[in-house]
This record gives sequence, C-alpha cells and structure tokens, in this order.
Amino acid sequence: MGFFFAVLASLANAQTLPNHADVQAHEDVFDPAQIGAIRFLTTNDFPPLNFRGAGGELAGFHIDLAAAICTEISVKCTVQSWPWEQLGSAMENGQGDAVIAAVAITPDRAQQMDFSQAYLKFPARFVVRQQGQLPAKEENDNKVGVREGSAQAQFLQAHFKQLELVPFANERAALDAVKFADIDRAFVDGMRASFWLNENPDCCTFDDGPYFSSRYFGEGLTIAVKRGSDNTRRAINIALRRLQENGKFAELYLKWFPVNFYD
Repeated sequence: MGFFFAVLASLANAQTLPNHADVQAHEDVFDPAQIGAIRFLTTNDFPPLNFRGAGGELAGFHIDLAAAICTEISVKCTVQSWPWEQLGSAMENGQGDAVIAAVAITPDRAQQMDFSQAYLKFPARFVVRQQGQLPAKEENDNKVGVREGSAQAQFLQAHFKQLELVPFANERAALDAVKFADIDRAFVDGMRASFWLNENPDCCTFDDGPYFSSRYFGEGLTIAVKRGSDNTRRAINIALRRLQENGKFAELYLKWFPVNFYD
C-alpha cells in the first residue's frame, strides 16, 4: 500500500506536534508600555477555532491562544467577536489591535495588514482503514479518493502522477468510501479528517505524511495586526515562540484537536 510514498519523502514533514514558530529567533525585546493591552478580534462561527459556547461565551482554540499569548508576555487582553467581513475594517478603524480568526495571507491583505509568524498549518493526509478491516471491494492500490477540484487533488496530480484519483463531491464522501471499503485510501485536509476520525475511531487512521505545501495548502494560520504595528507584532511573535518552547501551545492544540493530524 505504501510503495509509492518514498517518491516524496522530502515533502513529508512528520512530527508529533505542530511546531511552526521559529524557536531559533530569540527576539525577546519589546516595549510593553507601548502595547498596554491587545484587543483581539475574531468571529464566532468557526469551531473549534472560535465559536459561542453553550452559555453564549466565546470559546475555542483561538480564544485560549489569545489568552495564553497575553499571559506569556504579561499584557492585558480582550477578545471581541465581529462579523467576518468587518474584521479588517474594525481593526483599521481602531476597534481592535489584532485579528485572530484564520485570516489567509493574500496580496491584497498584505498591503493592508502585517502578520505574525505562522503558528498552525493544515497538512494534507492519506486516510486508510485500520489493520483488520475489510479489504477494498475492488482491489486497486493506485486509486485514491479526493474532493473534486480540491487543493489536495491538485497536489496529487502534480506530485503523485501514478495515482488514479477518484473524485467525490466532498471530503466526507471520500472518507466514507474508505470506511465502507469502496476505495483503499483518501487524500484530504488533515484537520477536517481528524474530526471525522474522532467520530470513527474503530474504522480508519492516518497513513504517511503529513504533507505541507504553501503553494497548495496556504501559508498557515497567522495573527493579523494593523499595518506598521511592529511592537504588537513582535510581542505576539515572542509569545508564540515561548508557548512553543514551554509546551503550552501543544497543550492547547491537543485540547481542541483530539486526533493529532500531525502524527
């Protein structure tokens, strides 16, 4: 099953926990007096990153991360929820200091905002049935399920030309096809697959990888700050590095992502 994986060994960056902060950049100098507090802006509709809890409170990985950042560098912080389409203008108009809401780095946004270093990247992963599960109904080691038109499908077309892609309308359909032995494996977004695996613990597992590609899967999650807010950006980067070094980031990651999509 894994005979072709050696082709892209250099692309697979296996690790047990995410570690995207530059731990070699020991930049510890910033002026807390120039910050005072960091007012984070987020949304409330993207679980498990940011959402409303049962009591109406903001919850999620990003909410915990914002609190950890401020604790780590000893500054006050608040987190406010805004509609997605208003996040940029709210920060520009002085309603907040930083956006922590999975804002992608695009050329247009790079002209309007500055960004922290990446703290979380979403790799692509192969998902297969666990040992002892039924074999595929049609034995074909080259077939792999993908969401039609997805970045994962494009990645395979570019780097795994020997594979026969089986398109599905969405990732869940591709994963269900693996579960019910219609195909041997699927190649999908690792984060979304991790939640599906959490729902199907006796069925399937990750196999090989993870596979990272800025071209196909993006630069990863960063925190946006107002253009020119170098002191705030530097302080956030320092906090992210420290959280990586002391293990607190890993604790937050495992709290909100019970199936590790990096392992």
